[in-house]
Amino acid sequence: MILRILTSVLGIIVNVALAFVMNKLGLSLFLDTIGTVAVSAITGLFPGILTAVATNAICALFDVYAIYFGFMNAIVAILTSWFIRRHSFKKVLNILAFIAILAVFTGSVSTLIKWFLLNGAEAAANSETVILIETSTGLSLFWSYFSFNILINILDKGVAVLVAWLVICFTPQKVLDDIEVGNWRQRPLNSEEISVLNSWGNDLKHSMRRRTTLMIITTSVLLVLVTGWSGIRLYFAKIKESKTTDAYNVTRMVSELVDPEEIRGFIANGYSGEEYEKTEAMLQMIMENSESIENLALVRFTGKEARPVFSLTKSDKPLIKKMATAQYDENITPFIPDLLAGEEIPPVEHGDIYSWVRSVFRPLKDSNGNLICYVVADISVTYMADYMEDFMIRSILILMGFFVLVMALYMWYTNSLMVYPIRSLSKCVDDFSNLGYEQEQLDQNVRSIRSLEIKTEDELEKLYKSICRMTLNLAEQMRDLRRLSEVTAKMQDGLIITMADMVERRDSDTGEHIQKTALYVKIIVEGLQRKGYYAGKITPKFMSDVVRSAPLHDIGKINIPDEILNKPGKLTPEEFEIMKTHATAGKKIMEDAISTVQGENYLKEARNMAAYHHERWDGNGYPEGLHGEVIPLSARIMAVADVFDALTSPRVYKPAFPLDKALAIITEESGKQFDPKCVEVFLESLPEVKVILKKYNNM
Repeated sequence: MILRILTSVLGIIVNVALAFVMNKLGLSLFLDTIGTVAVSAITGLFPGILTAVATNAICALFDVYAIYFGFMNAIVAILTSWFIRRHSFKKVLNILAFIAILAVFTGSVSTLIKWFLLNGAEAAANSETVILIETSTGLSLFWSYFSFNILINILDKGVAVLVAWLVICFTPQKVLDDIEVGNWRQRPLNSEEISVLNSWGNDLKHSMRRRTTLMIITTSVLLVLVTGWSGIRLYFAKIKESKTTDAYNVTRMVSELVDPEEIRGFIANGYSGEEYEKTEAMLQMIMENSESIENLALVRFTGKEARPVFSLTKSDKPLIKKMATAQYDENITPFIPDLLAGEEIPPVEHGDIYSWVRSVFRPLKDSNGNLICYVVADISVTYMADYMEDFMIRSILILMGFFVLVMALYMWYTNSLMVYPIRSLSKCVDDFSNLGYEQEQLDQNVRSIRSLEIKTEDELEKLYKSICRMTLNLAEQMRDLRRLSEVTAKMQDGLIITMADMVERRDSDTGEHIQKTALYVKIIVEGLQRKGYYAGKITPKFMSDVVRSAPLHDIGKINIPDEILNKPGKLTPEEFEIMKTHATAGKKIMEDAISTVQGENYLKEARNMAAYHHERWDGNGYPEGLHGEVIPLSARIMAVADVFDALTSPRVYKPAFPLDKALAIITEESGKQFDPKCVEVFLESLPEVKVILKKYNNM
């Protein structure tokens, strides 16, 4: 921060010093933007604008017109800051393009301001260089003056950009980095991160930035309008007061110099003669010596009209005499009784803002107090709209520089202290809640939030620290819950294996059946996921539940008598019917377990496999005769795994089938007994199947 302040102060000093030298030498170059361009390139937007506006405000001490160009140099700072962040000063073409942009902009704006506001036409006519351009090119005086200003600004801005380039080249990178860090109240963001944050806020109906920007712009515009209008009103009132005082002085002077008896004689004998001409000459002299008076007259008022004795009007031409009678207008009608009685009346105003006139009346009486006529002096602020326009333009030009400075301060303040910290924090919180609760993701999100390093030293920083603690605590709690869940899962798996092992030990021919079928189930469900089959069903949780519950698919056999379960020969129809009840028995056992413990989501697939792994795809299975995809997916997977293990394993009633024959049977039953997709992925995973067979069956 100190570096940024010192850089701005140094830039202001350089600008003012060079501008002062150029002004004293009477050269056309200004060199008052060298510091502005350099500061903007090194420290950013706000310090650059501050340098520009402060420079012109100080330069107004020795060049009164400098204050009108503050906003233009503020725009130079904005263009420099924009250009340096999107392009590089390392390329000559970039530098030349930037010089051209600055020269065209500043040359155009300065030409318009000088020509239309600061009597630039006269300056152009007295410039030998402008006249030379006019005569050699055939351009008009305005366009010759415009071309001259463009050329001057190419040289002026070329020097400024060259100095900025040298400053950047010779400033250590660490200093530049330290200055950049001073722009932020959090970890500095690169352009890509800023773009992401801006995109993240696009769906906001009323963003903080837009709302506060609108507020400050509205406030500033209202301030400018109120200040400008108040200034005009005060200026107008001052002009009226000053000119009215002059009018009273003129009417008093006329009343003191004019002989009332002579005026009575002019009225009685006609408006001519040597004495009349002398009096008129005196009135003309009084008019010429007063800048405020537009009309001067001696007027007799009757009941119906005003009859002038003398009537003189000042205009751009020599004084002219107007002797016509005049009817009363609505502004003077209320005062007719007082005028006829010889009373003094207040000033009377006529016209509007475009042609405003105020008339001052003084009665001229003889020594006996008899009214002879009135001395009437008219003052005018002709075409007040022109004064207003000129005043408003000058006021706006002066205020625009400070307006840009205030906007830059506001933008820096809101962006660094509010918008970017809040958006960064909000986005991280969104990511924390939307990207899942996997421990690795939680830990990464905690690191992301803590890496923001928000240091606004206000309520926002306090909120940031609270969120850091909250997210850290949540991540640790989730870690503890996962440890507990893992312990619980291991206990559940142990119980499942124990229960399945109890059944297996009763069946003399199903050695290691539960281990192999669980592995086959895992192969099939992973194959389905890999192929994209049943994508809406096969979730990570489903896969976990199916593989972990697979050992319970024959849990119902615990209800089958040993003599049937371990019978070496073929079962009778009656015995087979009893054997088939292990499916419904397994379903009931699992449902009882689900209702007893809070584990429905976990044991649901165990229930489905226990109940329906003997259902057939064609609907000829048991216990309910389900068909196709009506059969739960976990049961269809288990059907393939169970039959394949039965085929490749020895039983008391048969030897183990060779692998080729077992695969041929599985293939033949695809679409009949088995789900074709389950068979497909199982056959495609044959290398993995062989590994299991080799491990458990020595095949």
